[in-house]
Amino acid sequence: MTLVKKTPTIQDVARFANVSTATVSRALSSPERVSEQTRARISEAVRVTGYTPNQSARSLRQRTARTILVALPDIGNSFFSVILDAVEREAASRGYGVLVANRFPRMDSGLRMRDYFLSNRVDGLLLLDGSVDLEQLMMLTGDPTPVPLIVACEEIPNAPFHTVKTDNGYAAERATRHLIDLGHRRIGHIRGPDGNVLTGEREQGYARAMQAAGLDICPEWLLPGGFEMEVGRAAAGRFIAIADRPTAIFAANDESAIGFISGLRQHGLDCPGDVSVVGFDDLVLAAHVWPPLTTMRQPRAALGRIAAGALIDLIEGERRSRVPMHMVLSSEMIVRGTTARPPAPTAPASPSSAQVVR
Repeated sequence: MTLVKKTPTIQDVARFANVSTATVSRALSSPERVSEQTRARISEAVRVTGYTPNQSARSLRQRTARTILVALPDIGNSFFSVILDAVEREAASRGYGVLVANRFPRMDSGLRMRDYFLSNRVDGLLLLDGSVDLEQLMMLTGDPTPVPLIVACEEIPNAPFHTVKTDNGYAAERATRHLIDLGHRRIGHIRGPDGNVLTGEREQGYARAMQAAGLDICPEWLLPGGFEMEVGRAAAGRFIAIADRPTAIFAANDESAIGFISGLRQHGLDCPGDVSVVGFDDLVLAAHVWPPLTTMRQPRAALGRIAAGALIDLIEGERRSRVPMHMVLSSEMIVRGTTARPPAPTAPASPSSAQVVR
């Protein structure tokens, strides 16, 4: 006769830990709401009994997916990897899964996101893209069934949504001020893509620093840009054509800064010997190019963790205030090898003795 081993249940865990089944459920889904001592007892009970939470069955009982949707503009952009890792870790710690969706600007992705909710596949939306049509988002978040939504990284202007972002304008100001403090007076800027909210914030920070130092900005020092390395290399070609070239450049992100430095080399210029360069983001690559890139470090892990936690709070009804949360995280100046004092002006050659007229 073959004995069928009984599958451990949540009741088994509760009996072993000497707590209620509600406390076990709470500890597994929202551990921060249970005392450390109780969590330890429940964790030991789970280990001893061999209990495995049935996520699908629990979701059916609660009529929720226990999943959040993360929508981003470019899943191939390495900038988002640290954020997504932090989101995944925070969500898992609270009993949620994560679904990632790449946005396609030419498609009706607002309605595409709505489909995720209508099909009960996700409970909330973490949006890492400020270019989504506001009207479509208002349809998602309005009555009668509002979708819990957190906007992170890129703020949507004049939108009544909870937001977690970094101090883009102030960070750009600090980056430019670093170059000014080194003695640079002709400082250019590689802009971000047209129509992107980060482009405006970082350009305004650059302009504020220049204005505060009493420095003029020549229009040709504002180089058309984007967030890709190829755009940075193209900016280097425009830079070479400037008659009175800047001695330093603040780039709107790391990729364009790295592409710009590569383009400078193709034209025989050295960084930082001829031109100092500051980027923005502190991608993993920034510390490993040569020379290592001076940049503004965005707290991407903290941003992902806080945004995911805030979204789950919304889903679970923990945040009841009607006033939108607006959290701004501080960036950090990381000084590496691409910035130095400006090159000394070349002195005119002294006349030789044969050229001296007596």
